[in-house]
Amino acid sequence: PRLATPSGVCMIHYRDARTIDGPPLAAMARQSFTETFGMLYPESDLNAFLDEAFGPNGLPAQLSDPDFAIRLALDDGQIIGFVKMGPVTFPGEWRPDAIELYQFYVLSGWHGQGVAQELMAWSLDHARSHGAREVILSVYVDNHRAHRFYEKYGFRDIGRIAFRVGATVDDDNLMRLVL
Repeated sequence: PRLATPSGVCMIHYRDARTIDGPPLAAMARQSFTETFGMLYPESDLNAFLDEAFGPNGLPAQLSDPDFAIRLALDDGQIIGFVKMGPVTFPGEWRPDAIELYQFYVLSGWHGQGVAQELMAWSLDHARSHGAREVILSVYVDNHRAHRFYEKYGFRDIGRIAFRVGATVDDDNLMRLVL
């Protein structure tokens, strides 16, 4: 649910993630992934993925890793969205000046509020300021909303990659934006 100030207007703020954000960020990421994709997977596969990606050795551990940059969107102190950037880890040969957009999550109650646009602007600024000439990401082949969003920014499909959720293997599209 949306949180409102006394005037009825949401006050969304953005800041870089800190190590202390680990538990609430992991909880928000679990919620967002589950609300978007949870119905696609057996519970055991979903839980295995959530534990690996957002458990103590996943996203929270990356908050103190200098290779990653994570930007948060907060509404009244509650994390409602985030984006994570870092080195490209997809198989294959990548330019040394490429950067990966790893995770881009916004809770559904805040869709259409400009949060995704603000996080994308930060992502592209971050990439450019760190000397990146291209941004690489993967997106589930049937996540049409995300495809349309990324295409508006100039990302183009460049292939497919397997994405594992527990024992389930899905197809993701690889997308690239040349900066």
